[in-house]
Amino acid sequence: MNHIKIFFFAMLATSFFLTSCGDDEDPDIENEQEVITTLSYTLTPDGGGTAVVLNFTDLDGDGGNAPVITGGTLAANTTYTGSMELLNETEDPAEDVTVEIAEEDDEHQFFFSTTVAGLSVGYTDQDDDGNPIGLASSLTTGAAGTGNLTVILRHEPNKDGAGVSDGDIAEAGGETDIEVTFPIDVQ
Repeated sequence: MNHIKIFFFAMLATSFFLTSCGDDEDPDIENEQEVITTLSYTLTPDGGGTAVVLNFTDLDGDGGNAPVITGGTLAANTTYTGSMELLNETEDPAEDVTVEIAEEDDEHQFFFSTTVAGLSVGYTDQDDDGNPIGLASSLTTGAAGTGNLTVILRHEPNKDGAGVSDGDIAEAGGETDIEVTFPIDVQ
């Protein structure tokens, strides 16, 4: 009877050892949100001219220092080609998050909203499913005016949601990677 107990405990210990030493990796681990300390939105006038760079920098993230936000002055009745650059400068050297967003384009989308009358932003890039991304865009101004342009990057938005492909964030869901409001002056 003693041999049976020893055998039973040995089997129990072996099964515990085998199950606890198994592969702990979860194959369904979701991709985490991006760490973004710098967002630069470069707007180049179609037909030539000086580019305008809207810039956001927050090197300490949620730390105590306020971000530095630089807005811009745009020409009235002008179309601009827009391009995004995003960096994680907590890494050394700085990580170009733009590359990761481009590689995972089905999991990201920029959304644009503005309080400047006559200003509109359209998508000029798309993922493999034909959904917009926003790393590349077209911005058009109307008459002179002032206001704000808000840029939001969503991680894992519902790109099939109503209006999402047209840039409507209301049904997008997902998590916000970064949201920046730039002051804009159209002259």
